[in-house]
Amino acid sequence: MAYETLLIEISDQTGIIRLNRPDDLNALNNTLMDEMTAALDDFEANDDIGCIVIIGSKKAFAAGADIKELKAFDFASAYQKDLISKNWERVTSCRKPVIAAVSGYALGGGCELAMMCDFILAAENAKFGQPEINLGIPPGAGGTQRLTRFVGKSKAMEMCLTGRFMDAEEAERSGLVARVVPTDSLMDEAKKVAASINAKSRPVTMMVKESVNAAYETALSQGVLFERRLFHAAFATEDKDEGMEAFIEKRDAHFKNK
Repeated sequence: MAYETLLIEISDQTGIIRLNRPDDLNALNNTLMDEMTAALDDFEANDDIGCIVIIGSKKAFAAGADIKELKAFDFASAYQKDLISKNWERVTSCRKPVIAAVSGYALGGGCELAMMCDFILAAENAKFGQPEINLGIPPGAGGTQRLTRFVGKSKAMEMCLTGRFMDAEEAERSGLVARVVPTDSLMDEAKKVAASINAKSRPVTMMVKESVNAAYETALSQGVLFERRLFHAAFATEDKDEGMEAFIEKRDAHFKNK
């Protein structure tokens, strides 16, 4: 497939999606999100890929949704066309781990897209925010929900009500991002992290992802039971035998994803 708004690359076992609307600070429009869905579908179907990285430019991961496109909607058209729902949520259903590598601005829809990923690596120059209130609208792609789960009610409420940006240091301190890395080495670090994940058993990385995500969706007792059942299921894999034998033999494990 030829992409207008994305640059697609496969590096070793990592699928890389680079947002590519430089004149618009990678603003997210329907074309980009349709192409994002298609790229994620392709990567999910490719058995050679174990992890996915989504990245923007040094200046902007994504500075928000495309306001020129949004301005044309009224309530009826937004509701009937299921604005956002129909093509923004694919990343949330990926079974393979998805890393957001954020440099520069991740605002509005850009912040929401990053939060849909499994974790965020932030460059030192990253800035996060939900400034939709300045446009006369609330966040609409999970900003009030996911941000609150990441940073707590008070900070999420303040950011969504005022539109204030959060820098990388505050984002790490608040639990929004996993780590902050030097801006110029963001892509290299994302590839290293992806390579580390790719070296693990793929069925087990999927189990871990499902289990951690369950912590946000269920009560503790239900989440622990879900984790326990996945733990039990892992004992049916060849990779469990290889991993434990490698540990006992003091060597690196060579998983077969079985």
